[in-house]
Amino acid sequence: MRTKAILVLLFLLTACTGGGGTSDDGTVTLRFQSLAWQEESVAANKQLVKEWNATHPDVKVEYVQGSWDSVHDQLLTSFEGGEAPDIIHDASDDLADFAYGGYLADLTDLLPARLKSDIPQRSWETTTFGDGVYGVPFLQEPRVLVANAKWLKESGVRVPTPDKPWSWPEFRRITEQLSGDGTYGVAWPLKEPVSATLNLSLSAGGQLFHRGADGKVTIRFEKGDEVVPRTVHDQANTDHSASPTTLGSSGSDTLPGFFGGKYAMVPLGFSYRQQIAQQAPKGFAWQVLPAPAGADGLSQGVSPQTLSVAEDSPHQREAAEFIDFLLRPKNMVRLALGDWMLPTGTQALKDPALHSAENGWATGTALAAHLRSAPAQSVRGYPEWKDKVATPAFQEYYSGAIGLDALRARLEKDGNLVLARYQR
Repeated sequence: MRTKAILVLLFLLTACTGGGGTSDDGTVTLRFQSLAWQEESVAANKQLVKEWNATHPDVKVEYVQGSWDSVHDQLLTSFEGGEAPDIIHDASDDLADFAYGGYLADLTDLLPARLKSDIPQRSWETTTFGDGVYGVPFLQEPRVLVANAKWLKESGVRVPTPDKPWSWPEFRRITEQLSGDGTYGVAWPLKEPVSATLNLSLSAGGQLFHRGADGKVTIRFEKGDEVVPRTVHDQANTDHSASPTTLGSSGSDTLPGFFGGKYAMVPLGFSYRQQIAQQAPKGFAWQVLPAPAGADGLSQGVSPQTLSVAEDSPHQREAAEFIDFLLRPKNMVRLALGDWMLPTGTQALKDPALHSAENGWATGTALAAHLRSAPAQSVRGYPEWKDKVATPAFQEYYSGAIGLDALRARLEKDGNLVLARYQR
């Protein structure tokens, strides 16, 4: 009964914020649902909407505030009720079911050549399902190491750069060297272990999901897939250089201990820098380092933030024109700075503001060329596999409850049974 009540409430909410229309005087109104939540990001989005409306009297955009916490269920309800917003802010790893379900417009013939050419093909791959493009990837977030700068300097360890990153074995050795007397070289916040593990594993050649000639996907946990999980496991259980108590924590949970000198480094998404800049004690020196590199260098998977158009929108072309405006290079930079993330556009990435040493911007921007589509991006059944199979298996492996062979068996055997149901 409670679930039904929530769905009814969501339907009522989306009915109030559904797609726009055309007024008696011919003015088109588009509803843009944004998931921006940080103060700077919300301000940037609202200001851009204001600037559009000031120069487009015949096509008005109405800003609608959404939430990352509930966006999937809220969108599903609004799609099924025929009340979806015209322009939809989401993430690429949430689009597959909506794209295959016919809820999103194919943008292939709606987007201008300028925007298509400005965003690299590797980014477009994150929003391409079948033969269609169902979102514009515009913000992306590499995973980086945020380090206690004073601790690293006093230890004398080699500080990595994007040109000369640590290897995964070197990273393990250095975290062991930095540990002792109740302190740890690293704190892994792995409350949600799957995406972090899979995306970082691209650097070591890990792929996990393999698509055959028949288009069907199977899971194989191979040598490249072992490198990152084994590093984390051994740091926590063998070397005792990783805090065992943070393995079930979120990134935010690790910050008090980081500021308090308990951990030398924390692997985090790039946007966490804003939280660190705001919360770090006065005088606390921190720096951004690239994640370790493997056989495939600094490659890592990402699921960019996206802008899509509802299939049911009667004004798809106007919606695409607004997206083009929102993602002009200078505007894309404003959105990236507001979210403390990286733009996907090649012109926006050249902006000097994104190459500043302050707050690690330059380090993150240097990683942009190495970002790839997350391994599970287009795998149907991935959410169920992640929740029911992979998350508990990785959690048990990282805690030391099971070994590598048991992890492999569960990911492959149980995982392929899940995926098979979606590929009949």
